[in-house]
Amino acid sequence: MIRALLLSAAALIAAPALAQTVAITGATVALGDGSAPIQNATLVFRDGRIIAAGSGVAAPAGAEVIDAHGKWVSPGLVAGFTGLGLHDANGIEESNDGSAKGSPFAAAIDVSTAINPTGVKIANERLGGVTRALVAPDTGNSIFAGQGAVIDLGDDANPVMRARAFQYVELGEHGARDAGGSRPAAYALFRDALTQAQDYRRNPATFGGRDRGALIKRSDAEALLKVIDGQVPLVVHVDRASDIRNVLGLTRDYPKLRLVLTGASEGWRVAREITAAKVPVIAAALADLPESFEAVAATESNVGRMRAAGVQVGLSADGASGGEHNIRQYAGNLVAITRIPGATGLDWGQALASITSGPAAALGLDGEIGSLRPGRRADVVLWDGDPLEIESQPVAIWIDGKPQPMRSRQTELRDRYLTPTEGALPKAYDRR
Repeated sequence: MIRALLLSAAALIAAPALAQTVAITGATVALGDGSAPIQNATLVFRDGRIIAAGSGVAAPAGAEVIDAHGKWVSPGLVAGFTGLGLHDANGIEESNDGSAKGSPFAAAIDVSTAINPTGVKIANERLGGVTRALVAPDTGNSIFAGQGAVIDLGDDANPVMRARAFQYVELGEHGARDAGGSRPAAYALFRDALTQAQDYRRNPATFGGRDRGALIKRSDAEALLKVIDGQVPLVVHVDRASDIRNVLGLTRDYPKLRLVLTGASEGWRVAREITAAKVPVIAAALADLPESFEAVAATESNVGRMRAAGVQVGLSADGASGGEHNIRQYAGNLVAITRIPGATGLDWGQALASITSGPAAALGLDGEIGSLRPGRRADVVLWDGDPLEIESQPVAIWIDGKPQPMRSRQTELRDRYLTPTEGALPKAYDRR
């Protein structure tokens, strides 16, 4: 069966990508919108968009039909927030565009210009089922990290789906360090930067943003005005409950802010307040231990408790050991802990949504990506089993309806050295 599926995927790669109607039949289809999986269902997509999905869907005449009985279909995973595409080798500075410690710019930085679609990690994560990523920069010499991007992991030269998709800010302990050593300094810096951006709006001619010692440059001010006006979401990394309250309070002075919280290790303690503010959260998947003073109340039940309180919550790949694709393992853990007395997790549909439509919805992109609802982009993963089970693996992948190669640097190395011959070995293995 798997060989037949691979042959079908290969045939699709050779065919015109977007002129083809594809019907995947007989699969267990998980829509990614929080609903339960649908048994013996059919998914149809055409011209890069989902047409239909469900148990009563028929394969259109002339469609390329893929028999997926015994398999699972889900939307591609959405990894956020991550440095994917900005790092080739984390330990080598020349290959790392994650932060700009010496730059005079902060809020104006646009990471989309640095995304490398041929980076080794892109193909590796794609083979793990990740089809989109929310790429965020790290802070350099300011609490403002810059403007993040939403990318696809397709095998092509145009990975950026949306440039300047959000502004990323560090507060809490990390922000305190970047601001000079204290939380009050970080909040003062943040508010002053927004005030200067408004000054720029009122009188651009007199704005001193070109001065060497200016807190923000003109381009920083322009970027922050879009945040103030609600045109661009403001993603704030913060963990402590009191810090979360302070961030939520920003909307009193700036009512148009489209806040998104990330991290939120102690989010469960202020879940009702987050819900009342209608602020989405992309929580750290691994923040389950009191590893710092701002995460003393961290618990694996954090996401489940926030979800039970009505918070729109997804999982972040930040800190995911072994790669962003491991977010599905963390989502699966949230299902498993529902069996532990006193713990609060998610049901299966909610868990899948936390790594698909949840992160997409936080940035207002759930109408485009993150689910298999009609009209969404056809980011589709065909699995050999339950996608939240660690042993399950993708069999075929489509991004924007285009079939993707099932190879990466990792698979090439595996194949090369699985059964090496004498002549294929590097010089280091020469026995002479």
